[in-house]
Amino acid sequence: MSLSRHIDPEEVIQKSRDHPHTQTYRQAHERRSIHHSWSRDEDASGVPKYTMPEIGIPSKAAYQLLHDETLLDGNPTLNLASFVHTWMPEDAHKLIMENISKNQVDLDEYPAATIIHNRCISMIASLWKAPSEGKVIGTSTAGSSEAIMLGGLAMKKRWQEARKAAGKDYYHPNVVFGSNAQVALEKFARYFDVECRLVPVKASNNYIMDPKDAIQYIDENTIGVMVILGSTYTGHFENVQEMSELLDKLQEKTGLDIPIHVDGASGAFIAPFAYPSLKWGFEIPRVVSINTSGHKFGLVYAGIGWVLWRDESYLNKDLVFELHYLGSVEYSFTLNFSKPAAPIIAQMFNFLNLGFEGYRKIAFKDLRNARLLSRALENTYFKVLSNIHRVLPGKDEDDNPESYEPGLPVVSFVLSDGFKKDYPHVQQAWIPAMLRGKGWIIPNYGAPAGESESDEMLRVVVRETLSEDLIERLIADIVDTTESMMSEAGSQLLLATSGSVHQPDREHGRPDKANFGESAGEAQGQTGYARQC
Repeated sequence: MSLSRHIDPEEVIQKSRDHPHTQTYRQAHERRSIHHSWSRDEDASGVPKYTMPEIGIPSKAAYQLLHDETLLDGNPTLNLASFVHTWMPEDAHKLIMENISKNQVDLDEYPAATIIHNRCISMIASLWKAPSEGKVIGTSTAGSSEAIMLGGLAMKKRWQEARKAAGKDYYHPNVVFGSNAQVALEKFARYFDVECRLVPVKASNNYIMDPKDAIQYIDENTIGVMVILGSTYTGHFENVQEMSELLDKLQEKTGLDIPIHVDGASGAFIAPFAYPSLKWGFEIPRVVSINTSGHKFGLVYAGIGWVLWRDESYLNKDLVFELHYLGSVEYSFTLNFSKPAAPIIAQMFNFLNLGFEGYRKIAFKDLRNARLLSRALENTYFKVLSNIHRVLPGKDEDDNPESYEPGLPVVSFVLSDGFKKDYPHVQQAWIPAMLRGKGWIIPNYGAPAGESESDEMLRVVVRETLSEDLIERLIADIVDTTESMMSEAGSQLLLATSGSVHQPDREHGRPDKANFGESAGEAQGQTGYARQC
């Protein structure tokens, strides 16, 4: 049983140290030594963990202390729970470090970085088939969460302006999206006082929002519909074109003009390259804004997102601030002010280095490896919920992603009904716990709100760094792990040794719900997927 559950580990450590007189002698003797071996323990001895030290330690000691501690983190390459990109070439690293100190918001001081930012917007707009007759506008963000906030705020402000002009109530906006949405969409609604109308999802519709179901949640107070191009749960694309067509019919019938924001956090850097025939972007007139994460399938390290509007008219003037600061007149329409230029420059590096064909090859490779994993799992003990390996009618089983159902290179799967019948004692949650011992990080989580909320699923995100060789090793480890649980003895041993890891430092930093401020009514529930993404 974990020591830290019963006694204070800090107290144990202090009592276990040498007597203070012994420590003083040892430290004095070591300082007189002429040898050159590394003395990190001596330099970092006694450094407090939760208060700033009165006197600092040498930079080498500080580096080594943190370097050693971060070795306890998981291997990013084997973190298959995350969509976030984890590798860039050496030239990109060099470029990032050369620009690490630049603040993107200072347009006057760093004009080249600003020009590169604007070129990125132009390239992304072309990728998403922005109309030539309009004036597309956009900005970089800290990630897709900030981008979604901005897209939602623009729709809310536009709706309010229209309601004010018509002399109608503008205090009760609502937004519609599926219960499979990532938690950032719910955050937007809650943080900015917009009623969140969640459309329950169904297993029969691949755990994504059905546009026909969404229509019934729309009324005159709806600021827009957020359609997800790549569900966090299963990787499926929601049907943007069908949603638009249904909203066209609704407008003909009721006069309601409801815009669409596409949450392309992952899919907006997959669909243009893997599914060029799919209509989802600005070629659909009702799509007014799109967000994406540059640090997912845009292939940049964490810290960069993008949001674009099809025309300046959709970015409400209330969101744009004129700033007389840092030497020039600047215009800001982001939630934060300062932000690093390096991730933006790294994004442009990818655009130049990879080009369209490079991104296309990577998307094809990711989807090919995801199909390999999907088929292997279906041939063992699992049922696969994602569909990117299922051939479309009239198509051949080839390397073209458009021959299969569209989606992200994501594999979601569960233990098959046959396996659960034969081995009812096996819990699916044991699989990721055992795989963690082999280095793999794979989540097991509950299905989104709807008819199958009690379901749970495992999920693997197939990124560029997950090679075919690693896929083969992963398959072998999943099969080996599953088979080890089939016997009662193996399951009992796992049950006795498994359990959540107790991390006092981590738990120390968590807020206590009992101390939260009181709200006037009952606390709002949470539906969206909120784990690492």
